[in-house]
Order: sequence, then C-alpha cells, then structure tokens
Amino acid sequence: MTAGPLPTDWEKARAVARAVPVLPPAVRDLADALGHALAEPLTALTDLPPFDTSAMDGWAVAGPGPWRPAGGGVLAGGQPEPLRPGTAVPIATGARLPEGGDAVLRREDGEVDAGSGLLLDRSASPGPPVPGRDVARGSDEAPGSDLTPGRDIRPRGQECRAGNPLLPAGTSVTATVLGLAAAAGYERLTVHRRPRVDLLVLGDELLETGLPRDGRIRDALGPLLPPWLSGRGADVVGRPLLPDGFGPLYEAVRDSTADVVVTTGSTAAGPVDFLHDALRAVGARLLVDSVAVRPGHPMLLAELPPGADGRPRHLVGLPGNPLAAVAGAVTLAVPLLRRLGGHADAGPLDAVCAAALPGHPRDTRLLPVRRTGRAVSPLPFDGPAMLRGLALADGLAVVPPGGAEAGAVVEILDVPRP
Repeated sequence: MTAGPLPTDWEKARAVARAVPVLPPAVRDLADALGHALAEPLTALTDLPPFDTSAMDGWAVAGPGPWRPAGGGVLAGGQPEPLRPGTAVPIATGARLPEGGDAVLRREDGEVDAGSGLLLDRSASPGPPVPGRDVARGSDEAPGSDLTPGRDIRPRGQECRAGNPLLPAGTSVTATVLGLAAAAGYERLTVHRRPRVDLLVLGDELLETGLPRDGRIRDALGPLLPPWLSGRGADVVGRPLLPDGFGPLYEAVRDSTADVVVTTGSTAAGPVDFLHDALRAVGARLLVDSVAVRPGHPMLLAELPPGADGRPRHLVGLPGNPLAAVAGAVTLAVPLLRRLGGHADAGPLDAVCAAALPGHPRDTRLLPVRRTGRAVSPLPFDGPAMLRGLALADGLAVVPPGGAEAGAVVEILDVPRP
C-alpha cells in the first residue's frame, strides 16, 4: 500500500495560497467597482469640503452681533451674495458660506427682535443697548454675541486637500469607499479584476431538491459556497452538480475558462475519488496535497495550465463533508481569491478562550466558536459533516495541536455569513 502525501502545515498551506500573482487592474465605473480592490491609491481630486459650508441650520453672520438680517436665504447648492459687516442671512446645513460671513448662529439660538428688527443671539449674555425694546427679556438691553469666528463652519479642506492620499492600494471597495470616492471627485476607479470561479459540486449521492431519500442526501455546499465566495471577492460564474466519474470531472476541469475551479469531494483516495487522476490528465501541478488540519485535511491546491491570456489558473479541491469543505475554503480558497483580487491582508483577528478548546493530537483544528465580548467558547455539533454548530458560530477558532487552555489567545477566522 502506497503511503499518502505528507500533509502541509496549516500556516504554510495558507502562505502558498497567498503567493499567487494578482490579477491585472481594470477601470470600472463607481457603480461597477463594489467588491473589487483598489489597484492604486485613492487620492483626493478636490478639497473636502470644496468650500466653507454651514454645519448647522441658522444664520450666516458677519462680524459681532446683533446683526441686521439681509433678504433671501442660502440653500445647499446655491451661490450666495457677499455679506456686509453687521448683517446676517438665513442658511441651511451644507450650504456655502457667503463671502464675508465668519460664523453661523444656530437657528435655536437666534431670534429677530420685534422692536429693533435685529437678529439677536439668545445664547449670549446681555450686551449694549440697542434701539427698540427687547420684549423677550423685558429690558432695553439686547444680548451681545459670544460667537467666535469659525463657529459651526466646516472650513474648506477640513477633511482633506486636493492631492492628499485617502486610501491605500489593496483597500476593498465597500459602499463607504464608493461614497468617499464620489465625494473626492471620482467617476471611475482603477481596481483589480475579481477572479472568476467555477464551482463543481461532485457526488452521485447529492439531491438538489426534496428530502433525503433512497440513500441520497441534499446538497448543502451548492447553496452555501457561491454567496460566501462572492462575498470574499469572487465572481462565481458556474455551479454544475456533477456525477461521480472520471470523465465528467476531467471534461469540466479541462473546459473551464475560470481563473479558479473549486471542487467539492473527490480529494481523498476512495473508489470514486477521481480528482487526482483528472489533474494529472489536464497537466496540472500540485502545490498543496493535503493539509495538517482537522476537519478538512484531504484538501488540495493545484496550478492548472495557463488560460488564453497566458496567466496560470488554479484549482482548489475541498472535501465533500460540509464543515470540512468550509475548513478547506478558509485555508486555501479564501486566501487565494483575496490575493488574486488584490485585497490587502487584514491580519489575524484574535480572541481569548473563555473555556478550553479541544484540539487534535497532531494537527491544527478549526473549531466553531461563539463570541461574548473578546472571549470565545466552543459550540457543539462540530463534526466534519455537520453545519449546525457553524450556523450559530461567530467564527472558526484556530486551535493548535493539543488544544488551547482557558485564557489562551487564538486566531479567529471569518465564517460564511450574509
């Protein structure tokens, strides 16, 4: 009996997946850039704000109060007339500050005196007398103004100046990044292309609909993997359910034009495990052939012959058991896809063990855990064929060989979620 391959250390396997070349950049309209990674730094094309604006609804005022109200008002998007000293004009939040205006009196603090017709600052202390009667105070004195120049004004360039770096290359384009890019003057972004993925779900025993019957079970990975891989930076372009057999698997791998082929099942050496044979037949090169991790150790990563553009393509072979397949995905598929798409490595997320986490005697173990504050606790139903524990999990704890004691710090991996 021939011995199987020597398993690759878990950390080393992830490093191999991250060592692939990044996909080339492309220019996308803002609406089409979501989920990509910036291929170059985002630099401000304008000052933000581009001009002095009001931070509050109220009055733009010029000089010390009280002020003589000017006609009209200033709305966002308008081009205001200059203000003379001692005058004020109503202004809306976000509107451009008139030339000569040096502060904003909040609406709740301002009142036009019925007798004098002057705008008074009701938040200030009484000041010098003014013509007319201050009926609100029952005195002949009007309040002065404690407004300092710049009060409730968002000055031009407060957030950034044109040419300032905003975000580094490798930043994932989220909805917030799109908003910042638009505010900074962009209509298009230079991003890395998202890797295209063919997902091949293998197994005669799998059903796409209905209850398990006649020795067959429902396919759990077909619904689970595409939205998760899409959320991690991939475009899943194909998801066929293939029967067991060398021919269908060989043809699907040979004919795929995707950047990455992801298979489920057929990674071990059982009677219907044909993935290794198919890889040899298409001329693939194995980069990782089994990993010292539980569950999911019979996973693999292979380099496929180059595509039409001359770039190498890859295949990630995941075990067929659901939790084992997720373990394979976080070990090989997700790091590979994030690297191909040019996303910066966010670094590990750590947590403290609220209770002891059981481990494997020799291998790394990936264990579903629930988080309470910064501490995590193990969840039941953590067998390689189970998803119940994973559905409740906040992450997968990376448990070293032998386990982790209560109080130990462990790395936490992201799990499939909306």
